[in-house]
Amino acid sequence: MPESKTESAKAGRSVTLVAVLVNAFLIVFKCLAGIFGHSQALIVDAVHSVSDLFTDFVVLLGLRIGRKAPDEEHHFGHARIETLASAIVGLALIATALYLGIKASWNIYRHTEYHPTWLALVGAGASIALKEALYHYTVHIGRRIKSSLIVANAWHQRSDALSSVAVLLGVAGARINPSWHILDSYAALCVSFFIIKVGLEILWGALREFTDTAPQPEILSKIRQCTLSVDGVIDMHDLRARTAGGLHQMELHIVVHAGLTVTEGHRIAKAVESCLAKEVAGLDQIIVHVDPAMEEKEPE
Repeated sequence: MPESKTESAKAGRSVTLVAVLVNAFLIVFKCLAGIFGHSQALIVDAVHSVSDLFTDFVVLLGLRIGRKAPDEEHHFGHARIETLASAIVGLALIATALYLGIKASWNIYRHTEYHPTWLALVGAGASIALKEALYHYTVHIGRRIKSSLIVANAWHQRSDALSSVAVLLGVAGARINPSWHILDSYAALCVSFFIIKVGLEILWGALREFTDTAPQPEILSKIRQCTLSVDGVIDMHDLRARTAGGLHQMELHIVVHAGLTVTEGHRIAKAVESCLAKEVAGLDQIIVHVDPAMEEKEPE
C-alpha cells in the first residue's frame, strides 16, 4: 500500500537526520586525521563534508514544507518547494565539484607535494565506508517514497565517498612511492567531472519539473492503457500530466455513454482513479472529467 505524504516525509526526515549525524562526525574526524596525518587532501575532503551537512539541512527544510497538504494559498500542495530544494542540492554538487577540480588542476600545475601518514589513510578509508553505506541507505529510502530530493541528496553523499577515494589513492600512492604524490590530484580531477555530471542531471530533472514537462512516454502510455481498460470507458482525451516533487499530477477526460446517470459516470471515474493509483507509481493527484459520447446524427 502506498505511503501517505506524512509517512514518506517522516521516512525522508529520519534518513536525513542519520546523514546529519554521520556528516558531523566525519567533518571532525577527517579534519583531525588530516591535521595529525599531514594530509592537505583529507582536510579539503573534510570541507567537502561541510557542504554535505549544509545540503542535509536544505533537504530537511524541503521535506518539511514540500510534502505538506494543500491549503487555502497552495491548492496544489507544496511539492515545488521540494523541487527547489533538489535544484539547490544539484547546484551544491556542481559548485563542490568545480572547487575540487580547480584545486586539483592547480596542484597538478604547481606540482604540489604532500607526505601523509597512515592516519590519513585510515581517515579516508573510514569516510568511504561510512558514506557509501549512507548512500545506499538514502537512495533506497528516496526511491521507496518517490522523492527526487532524497535521491539527489544520496548522490551528494556518494560524491563525498568518491572524493575520499581520490584521497585514499593519493595517500596510498604517496606512502608506496613518494614520487607518486601527484596521483591524488589526478584522481580528484577525474572524480570532479563525475560529480558535475550527476549535479547537472539532478538540476535538469528539477528544471523539467519547474517547466511542467510531461512524464516519460512509457508512463503516459500506461496511463492510457489503464484508463481504457476500465469497464464503461469508451475513449479518453486531453491528458495533461506533470511531475512535482518526484510525484505525478494529472488531469484527463474520459468518454462514457451519454445515457448513463451522474452516479454511474462518477463510479466509472472513481474506477479510473483506482486503476491509475495501482498501476502508476508515484501518483499524487488526479482529476478525471466525464464527457458524454456524442450521438451520431441519423442520415437524412
